[in-house]
Amino acid sequence: MTFITAEIGINHNGDLEIVKKLIDLAVVAGCDAVKFQKRTIEKVYSKEVLDSSRESPWGTTTREQKLGLEFSLKDYKIIDSYCKKKQIQWYVSCWDVKSQLQMRKFNLKYNKVASAMLIHKKLLHTIAEEKKYTFISTGMSTMKQITEAIKIFKQHSCPFELMHSHSAYPMLPSEANLRIIQTLQKKFKCNVGYSGHETGSYLICVTAVILGATSIERHITLDRAMYGSDQAASLEAAGLLRMVKDIRDLDKIFGDGVKRIWDSEKPAMKKLRDILS
Repeated sequence: MTFITAEIGINHNGDLEIVKKLIDLAVVAGCDAVKFQKRTIEKVYSKEVLDSSRESPWGTTTREQKLGLEFSLKDYKIIDSYCKKKQIQWYVSCWDVKSQLQMRKFNLKYNKVASAMLIHKKLLHTIAEEKKYTFISTGMSTMKQITEAIKIFKQHSCPFELMHSHSAYPMLPSEANLRIIQTLQKKFKCNVGYSGHETGSYLICVTAVILGATSIERHITLDRAMYGSDQAASLEAAGLLRMVKDIRDLDKIFGDGVKRIWDSEKPAMKKLRDILS
């Protein structure tokens, strides 16, 4: 069955009540997990970037904006408790080693490598040594860079799944290039999913499953008009519900590939072949 992750990311705008509503949406839709992002701001961004001007609900600098979107470990304890209550898995894409080490205390089932971090070898080693099933996004990366990342995970005997992705927010549908899913499967002999950043439509995600994607990750939001750089490339409730339903229907339609005579066929078989018996 296709593994479906509802990417909450930073669409919570630092508000735990919004987080809970997004988790509820993912549960109602039938997603397998929700995902967040964790950063140590000073390690991920330069002082020049953090000091730059940026208007946001939290202030007038990029530092204030980034800090406003970051949850503390206390916040994640609340998220952990809420997800357990709602019986849904959660995990994070950490953007630095310190964050990855901090999140170990939650003993999460999955890890995620964000496209931006695919060439951060120290972080990849830190993730891979945990030996948890890891989703590796491949946006803005070359085949050589993907190969180098995979070597690290194989070195640590860490199970992984690549994810075809495009790192523009939003992605142009004309640049989806979903056949890359099959290219990656053929080259690396592994499961390959799809992480979508397109505007509104869930059609690309459904098509990815038809082409063999084993997992889907899609940003979700309560309202695409909310503040935030990822909101426009996210699905609202109606879109998420429809996407999950269609993918679950596809899982049933694909079947298991075993040829059999169904009980529902037997009346027709008796009627139409009886004279040939």
